[in-house]
Amino acid sequence: MSNQSDLPKTVLITGASAGIGKELAHVFARHQFDVILVARRQDKLEAVAADIKQRYGQMAYVLTENLADPAAPQRIFDWCQEHKLAVDALVNNAGYALHSEFLEASWQSHLDFMQVLNISVVHLCHLFAPAMKERGYGRIINLASIAAWSPQLKGNLYGAAKSFIVDFSQAIDLELQPHGVHCTALCPGFTFSEFHDVMGTRGQVSKLPRFLWMTADEVAQEGFNAVMEGKSVHVTGRVNQGLTQVMSMLPSSVKHYLSKQQKVM
Repeated sequence: MSNQSDLPKTVLITGASAGIGKELAHVFARHQFDVILVARRQDKLEAVAADIKQRYGQMAYVLTENLADPAAPQRIFDWCQEHKLAVDALVNNAGYALHSEFLEASWQSHLDFMQVLNISVVHLCHLFAPAMKERGYGRIINLASIAAWSPQLKGNLYGAAKSFIVDFSQAIDLELQPHGVHCTALCPGFTFSEFHDVMGTRGQVSKLPRFLWMTADEVAQEGFNAVMEGKSVHVTGRVNQGLTQVMSMLPSSVKHYLSKQQKVM
């Protein structure tokens, strides 16, 4: 009889059409995971799926969903059930940032943002973790950011949303770890990806020194290693690790002062 470790495994990745999500799909496939790719852009997903099949010979499924829709997590879970796909690893990578101050953005914009970055993450974990616990094996990566420790941008919800992801990931890791399920809050800093192009901040962030940046592949590989090692929080890169240590020691009054000096990009 085969052990659980000998059986084929499957990872489900949201935001898998580009950037860190796409690279995480490649990393998991290189380690013999079949992949379920979830995002809004079907053409991009199909290209990623074809590349994975050709390179690694793993199964690659495409599921087009918009996580701003509160019903999307349940549809994703139901689709996996219908196709008899057991999800052994879950990567909640989908995300973006609002390029405006709090009162300038509509309530619907904030609602969609929180749905994608926070509520859908919690919902997908709640849907898929029970079966992982029952099987005695599971890996969950939730994309956070070093913004969870940094001074806040005026009126911006991004840092608060990522702080929630860090705390939430640690909480469920404490619950699930005794059952063979590990959850990691993956916290990258500046990463070469489409993120800044979509947000319209490429010109501003490109002025930052090269040593502050990592590639999406580097972030993905560190994230995979971290969750396999059972780390509940992992900050990518030595520079980012140093920055978060410094920022975590700053008094709240100092952080607030630094926040006042910042400008929204």
